Amino acid sequence: MGIKLDMIGLVTKDIEQSLKFYRTLGLEIGNPTPGEDYFEVTLANGLRISWNTVDLVKKLDPHWEQPVGQRIGLAFLCDNPAAVDQVFMKLREAGYGTAKEPFDAFWGQRYSIVLDPDGNAVDLFAPLGTDAS
Repeated sequence: MGIKLDMIGLVTKDIEQSLKFYRTLGLEIGNPTPGEDYFEVTLANGLRISWNTVDLVKKLDPHWEQPVGQRIGLAFLCDNPAAVDQVFMKLREAGYGTAKEPFDAFWGQRYSIVLDPDGNAVDLFAPLGTDAS
């Protein structure tokens, strides 16, 4: 029996606002049909990401409750350590929340955390020592 991770589903209050954040982050995302409760894209590596409105999730699971705290995070590999700083600043200047300024982590990465419009932590990282060009 084979199994592979195929999709990451995000629950959002506003698909358009969430997509705007992830476009600013650098994902190439098309445009959903206005008013739809669901949208998905397939990334170049084959992984799919879906956006599901709170209303849709509550239709599927009437007992669903907004989670408190972070249990799963998204982590985006940047080209190099300087790119971590650049993407962080780009998102902050666009008005998005931040949780951790870029720093050189003891585990050998340039690392920071930004927040999407729904408060989900999104990690930005690159191995230290990679070319900054």
